[in-house]
Amino acid sequence: MHSLAQLCSPENLRTLSVTSLAIALALLVGCATGSRARGLARAAYPVTAKTNHVEIYHGVEVTDPYRWLEDDQAPATAAWVERQNALTRSYLDAIPERDAIRKRLTELWDFEKYSVPSKRGGRYFYARNTGLQNQSVLYWAAQLDAEPRVLLDPNTLSAEGTVALSGTAVSEDGRRLAYGLAVSGSDWQEWRVRDIETGQDLPDLLRWVKFSGASWTKDNRGFYYSRYDEPTEAQKLTKVNEFQKLYYHRVGTDQSQDTLVYHRPDQKEWGFGGHATDDGQYLIITATQGTDPRNRVFYQELGRPEAGVVELLTEFDASYDFVDNEGPVFWFKTDLQAPRGRLIAIDIRNAARSNWREIIPQADNTLQSVSVVGDRFIATYLKDAHSQVRVFKLDGTLERSIELPGIGSVGGFPGRREDTETFYQFTSFSVPGRIYRFSIPTGESRLWRQPQVAFSPDDFVTEQVFAKSKDGTRVPMFITHRKGLARKGATPTLLYGYGGFNISITPSFSAANLAWMEMGGIYAVATLRGGGEYGEDWHQAGTKLQKQNVFDDFIAAAEYLIANRYTAPRRLAIAGGSNGGLLVGACMTQRPDLFGACLPAVGVLDMLRFHQFTIGWAWKSDYGSSENPDEFRALYAYSPYHNLRPNTRYPATLITTADHDDRVVPAHSFKFAARLQEYNGGPNPTLIRIETRAGHGAGKPTTKLIDEAADRWAFLVRTLESLKP
Repeated sequence: MHSLAQLCSPENLRTLSVTSLAIALALLVGCATGSRARGLARAAYPVTAKTNHVEIYHGVEVTDPYRWLEDDQAPATAAWVERQNALTRSYLDAIPERDAIRKRLTELWDFEKYSVPSKRGGRYFYARNTGLQNQSVLYWAAQLDAEPRVLLDPNTLSAEGTVALSGTAVSEDGRRLAYGLAVSGSDWQEWRVRDIETGQDLPDLLRWVKFSGASWTKDNRGFYYSRYDEPTEAQKLTKVNEFQKLYYHRVGTDQSQDTLVYHRPDQKEWGFGGHATDDGQYLIITATQGTDPRNRVFYQELGRPEAGVVELLTEFDASYDFVDNEGPVFWFKTDLQAPRGRLIAIDIRNAARSNWREIIPQADNTLQSVSVVGDRFIATYLKDAHSQVRVFKLDGTLERSIELPGIGSVGGFPGRREDTETFYQFTSFSVPGRIYRFSIPTGESRLWRQPQVAFSPDDFVTEQVFAKSKDGTRVPMFITHRKGLARKGATPTLLYGYGGFNISITPSFSAANLAWMEMGGIYAVATLRGGGEYGEDWHQAGTKLQKQNVFDDFIAAAEYLIANRYTAPRRLAIAGGSNGGLLVGACMTQRPDLFGACLPAVGVLDMLRFHQFTIGWAWKSDYGSSENPDEFRALYAYSPYHNLRPNTRYPATLITTADHDDRVVPAHSFKFAARLQEYNGGPNPTLIRIETRAGHGAGKPTTKLIDEAADRWAFLVRTLESLKP
């Protein structure tokens, strides 16, 4: 057996076997807190200029000394980014364990990954990644298990793998592919059309597309999509996105000739999605307002375009997700008078609410999605944030439940009314995505693809516990770790959360998180209010004036882990991205004593100005707005940037963002990092890692994902304090 000193020596860590590495890193910070300092001297940080900028909100003076960092085009901002990245790299690259961590991450990441197949025009389509490809490759095959042909390989489009496939739509006859590309992680997309048989692109090019897919018409001649007006080059990553428009593009024509189908000059915040029904009879137009789950639904009879657009659902009183139709009878999944969801039918020939018909009533569990395949409704539910699946006949009669292999998440079930098969994926914290082929007539699931990863799933266990929040609300939490873990209050633990925008956080596999658990760490995921796990009531309980509930839930989950001797504050790290970055920022400013390290990623951290950039205004349905006096007071009370306090000992913090993030602009992270470095009164490091040629996260190449994960775990190895078991 190696001694602790031997295992922790820099020379040995670079040559350890996988087994020895696991032993060494299971001890984590026993090395990190001994012979070398964890912190940084104040003089090591770059000097960040301050201004006297003050803004008055409803009579309250608010200082904003780092406002100048919002200008991403300014040379001074670029110089600041360069200095901060240099400091961060010098710190992270000096951690001797990082090389071994990255090596193991690469081994774990190197497994085949498949998407759920779909079928059009007698052809099967799916994506596959051989393991370490920066981007997955799109394939097609005439038979499911025949040798597939490459349809589109994004890895050939850029040397660094920073061009990603952002959306696809196959024509009804299976002969053409409309596809979107995003560069360097930006939300902006360019759409093109490819001939599937030849693999050659047609001349079509559609620009300034954002937050849109494509939907082909039944005649295969063109498709519907949504776009914004063209911004200036200087403003394309920061300008507010408003007045989205729905267009029809006929293949073979220039974008300037596209038909404007629908827009609302009187509603700058409305967004539109167009979907042509499978029977080719209708165009369904979904009108949304920001991220509010409530929406409006209009339609147009495609055989009678002169009839114009009919406004069917206009009250903006609930969510209405179009599922399918049987002629003039439309099926919708809705939370109207059913916060956990139900399925209804609306006959558009007699659309009065008194004539609406319930097909699948609200259940005890949350209805997550419904698809129609083989003349059946396939309904996915959430029970305490993990999946259940039921199959119903078209009259709403329950036919069967699909047995799943454990506590986890399912997704997929694509198809058409005439299909006899569909596909779905099952995953959990220790099970990579398995793809199953499901027979509609027999109800049998057959394994189609099972990834082979260099670890044993049986070595890990997941349990679900329930913490009690400040107001008594039960907060579910998944806890995953190696089997046989002894709870002695000393295990390094990473707690993850999100809590917003009706988004459900369910069990999923991550090679990065697996590496953390192999190192001896615990990985915990808290199910917070603001999400969609328990329906719309659960979502609304974590929005606007009630947003503090989300932070209270997360703090309660952390306190549960400590009280039940999984870990201790000095060994507890918290992580989250985007709205989850806000979660981490708010909790570390409210309870800096509770955590040893914090990892806020691409976070919304200035809650008074988020709506001033790109699509930030769309988040007002969850956050509220500083323009409203009551909502301003709530936002100001928890805004991470504004609630940092001088001479406070904050946890070790690694902020991550990217220079092409046009979803949550990097100014949030820039300003928060500058003020945290100024105010931190203790020795714990405050660093910001600014990725180049990357965005909010979607489409990030594999090499960048592995590098970022290696930096995160190395940072935790160095900064979490060691406790004697």
